[in-house]
Amino acid sequence: MRILIFAALAAMIPAWCADQDYNGRWDITVSTKPRPRAWWLELNGVGGPNASGKFVSAYAGDMNTISTIKVENGELVFTIDPPHREPNPARPPRPEYMHPSVFHAHLASGKLEGTFQREGQANPPLNWTGVRAPVIDEHDDGTWKEGKPIALFDGKDLSGWEPLVPNVEMKWTVKDGVLRNAPPTTDLISSRKFWNFKAHIDFRIVEHSNSGIGLRGRYEVQILEDYGQPPQSHGAGALYSRIAPSVNASKPAGEWQSYDIRLVGRDLTVVFNGTKVLDKVHVDGLTAIADNADEADPGPFIIQGDHSYVEIKSFVVTPLVH
Repeated sequence: MRILIFAALAAMIPAWCADQDYNGRWDITVSTKPRPRAWWLELNGVGGPNASGKFVSAYAGDMNTISTIKVENGELVFTIDPPHREPNPARPPRPEYMHPSVFHAHLASGKLEGTFQREGQANPPLNWTGVRAPVIDEHDDGTWKEGKPIALFDGKDLSGWEPLVPNVEMKWTVKDGVLRNAPPTTDLISSRKFWNFKAHIDFRIVEHSNSGIGLRGRYEVQILEDYGQPPQSHGAGALYSRIAPSVNASKPAGEWQSYDIRLVGRDLTVVFNGTKVLDKVHVDGLTAIADNADEADPGPFIIQGDHSYVEIKSFVVTPLVH
């Protein structure tokens, strides 16, 4: 009898350990076209009774809380329920807000190989691959020195910028030293890539504008016309959907505004119109603007232009080096 008990326990241990292997943070590359997309996943307690997780992004670019998590025959299955929204007769709900999101994944050579599909939808599932998010052990500790400043926008043309979505009409122009879009159009992505840096951006928006600046092509500092509103994680100066600014330092629509952004490792500081609104906050992982999941590598800047109007008159980046 004792031998049978030990044999049963031995048979259970490999399965238990395999379930635990799903835990952690994952950077996800999605097979989407034409716009490249990257997601982010955090799982805790898988294999136990209190599994939990977060995901970016199944709905509207938010940080979504995972609703259910289970492992069936070695396969991870998790679902995310659509967020509640008050009914609005003028804006009927989009189809994706009517169905839970269902994800399946399995471990293969240390990676997650998975699929995504809306419950009840006939569309074929999207395929995705997840790799463990890297540990980035660099901090804004006062030891970083400034390199030579680089003007990513020269006030003359679109040199150094490319469309994020290929083969889409580039409705961006430069006039009187100002870069402006004519939405809807593609986001812009810089040809040059950066790791640690400080950046100064002068921008202007109109009423109801919604834009953003993508850092390393992964982390968005939100631009939003929300003058006079309380600070929140989707507001101006926020690390989008993750960390709200300490105050809302927005100016009224139509006025020139500025961001001074400093990123070292995962330490992010944002000075908004001269007011420090994020002070060395920790960037856990990707936000919805992400076009790549390669967190250990340098990445480009993104200017979001697919939502609404934005103008840029200065975009200067200074690399930070040891």
